[in-house]
Amino acid sequence: MSTQQEAANIGKVLNFLREWDRGDRTVRSRMLNTFVTQNTGKTFYELECEFAQVSSLFLARLTTWMRLTYMFGTFLGLQLRAVRIFLSASSHDQYLMEFLEDGGVLTLLDILSHTQSKEEDKAEALHLLLTVSNAGRKYKEIICESHGVKVIAECLADSNTEETQETAWALLESLSHGNPKYQTQIYKSLIALMTCSSPKAQQLVLHTLRTVQSKTKTAHHSIVEPLLNMLRSLHLEVQDAAINLILDLKCYDVRPVLLSGLVALLRPTKEETNSHQFTEEAEMIKVTGSLAVFVQQAAAAKAIRLLGEKDQQLSHELLSLGVIQCLLHSVANREHTDAQIQASLALEHFVRSFPAIEEPVQRVMGSALFAAFMHKAETLYMNLDETQAEILLNNKVNITGVLDGENCDG
Repeated sequence: MSTQQEAANIGKVLNFLREWDRGDRTVRSRMLNTFVTQNTGKTFYELECEFAQVSSLFLARLTTWMRLTYMFGTFLGLQLRAVRIFLSASSHDQYLMEFLEDGGVLTLLDILSHTQSKEEDKAEALHLLLTVSNAGRKYKEIICESHGVKVIAECLADSNTEETQETAWALLESLSHGNPKYQTQIYKSLIALMTCSSPKAQQLVLHTLRTVQSKTKTAHHSIVEPLLNMLRSLHLEVQDAAINLILDLKCYDVRPVLLSGLVALLRPTKEETNSHQFTEEAEMIKVTGSLAVFVQQAAAAKAIRLLGEKDQQLSHELLSLGVIQCLLHSVANREHTDAQIQASLALEHFVRSFPAIEEPVQRVMGSALFAAFMHKAETLYMNLDETQAEILLNNKVNITGVLDGENCDG
């Protein structure tokens, strides 16, 4: 470029900046629309050429205007899209550093926290934070130092759109990689997020939690209760994700509490499944609550089977916790077929893996029912009458001596 061309370009940029400084919000929005249209996808060097090597002056103005006006929502989406052009410019992190030095990360986090922010603006702010996080460890630490993990987690839990949820999840996932200083903080935030009400958010959280847990030498004790509660979900993808995490945790120090918790879920208390009120609303609550408890019972039986099939030692531990008596109880739950099926399949695993268990189980079931069970466990519920169900519900089977292969008595 000749000296004359350079001078003309500089003059053009100075006029642009002057118009920006003097313009009202309508003028600035028009200028931003033009900027976004003409510069999306450009590299750092292309932007520098376009702005005569002083593009940083425009970025600073843009960041300042956004910081002063974001709480009013004035052209916020447009401002964020313009900022993204700078932060996404390849081959250089100069814009990124300048944006951070101008308080850009704090502004983006404030946008996420602001109750009046639109969902699409929150999603755009999350995309920008994801760009920051993906730039490297020091950038991840800046977000975390600004209490970003808490803000992002709350955004994921409270959001009602999939784009915002998925972008918040992707950001937490990004922050969890190559960020050892804040790994524990992220881990605990994910555990806290397990209690959120959105099934989509729960599924995303469980996915990231498995990744983070695999990098952690111990499991925090607070993970067990919300994880077991997730087995109540009526959404199969959430249940499956929870069971997968349970299978992962078999190698961690929470294993004894987790196993005893699963066994306890096979025998829900009467308080959990019954209501003493008789209003129409109370009846609906009772039905819904009972369904969730029975769904949890079925999921616990499935998890127990999968744990036992993967590890003989785990099967021994479950036997010592009285799992056979509890599985027989679940088999008798004529109010929920899936609980019966899952419990039957789990019981079949133990009976076939430990032949000594066969005799006491047969004694409780009776020969005909036991034969049907051994022929096809998943259809046992079809052969179960009310009298047999009552016997199984109140069974007192006590398996002893099986852990080392000795005889059983029941």
